Amino acid sequence: MGEFGNAKILGGVGAILMLVGGFVPTGILSIVGLILVFLAIKQISDTFNDQPIFKNFLFFVILNIVATVALVGIIFVSIGGLSYYSTFTSGEVTDISAIFEDLAGTLAICLLGWIIFWILNVIGSLYLRKSFNSIAQHTKVDLFKTTGFVYFIGAILLIIGIGAFVILIADILMIIAFFKLPDDLSQTGTSQQSGRVCPNCGRPIPMDAQVCPYCGKNFKQ
Repeated sequence: MGEFGNAKILGGVGAILMLVGGFVPTGILSIVGLILVFLAIKQISDTFNDQPIFKNFLFFVILNIVATVALVGIIFVSIGGLSYYSTFTSGEVTDISAIFEDLAGTLAICLLGWIIFWILNVIGSLYLRKSFNSIAQHTKVDLFKTTGFVYFIGAILLIIGIGAFVILIADILMIIAFFKLPDDLSQTGTSQQSGRVCPNCGRPIPMDAQVCPYCGKNFKQ
């Protein structure tokens, strides 16, 4: 199995675990899956000497973690808001106006937290789209480009709730995209070589290339 075979297996299995892990409370499967996808993206990035592929994916993950923390904060604030209602119904508080003021403040914080969560997800999806667009360009697996676009649309639609379903579709597309990767670099559209290799990085390049697409070696000089 070629160098791309490892990325195919790591990315495909990792994407499956991330999808299944979303329905498991512990989240262990999602973490393991994310690590595997990380390794696959890193290998693809190194293979084509295109570090922004990995960096953009890393930014996407970081922003999603921050967004998740914000979402957890929303949940805790919501629980705190419910405590006001329980205190009121137990008869310990009789100032109705104070109760409504507290609930209004809680709802305002929840709304702010949700907006922050949404904005971070949209920004993160832009980085994911950049990463997957680059992978599609190098490997000629256009499904990566489609995956990034669908995820971006899903992140935007999160503001009205249905975005979660669209993102689920993007996760399924990502699984298929990884398994569509070739087993070897020579099977990708960017390596239409006839025995020519770059003298700088040793990778196969097109016969008419004036600049190496991997290391940037300029053959005109």
